[in-house]
Amino acid sequence: MERVFEALASTARRKILAYLNEGELTAGEIGARFDFSKPALSGHLRILEEAGLVSREKRGQFVYFRLVPERLTNTLFAWAAEVCPVARPLKRESRARARGKAQPAD
Repeated sequence: MERVFEALASTARRKILAYLNEGELTAGEIGARFDFSKPALSGHLRILEEAGLVSREKRGQFVYFRLVPERLTNTLFAWAAEVCPVARPLKRESRARARGKAQPAD
């Protein structure tokens, strides 16, 4: 979860995600939208990929990037569940039920 929030801390990375939300793009197409160096772009894409927010696929001489929306959704839901006061009792109940199922019946 921490890697996702660290990746989202950068405005440039959030903009990359917004561009990828419309569909996959090559690294060159992403780079054309920004005014920073290729190594800087590579670093941003690496951070997003390590956080699991984007995936890459090499096709011929091009590398295509696409958004992994379920990773962001799952992370945000998990975070919200941690800070939501309503979620705490539900999580305790789920853990108790899971422990009850794990115990053999008499």
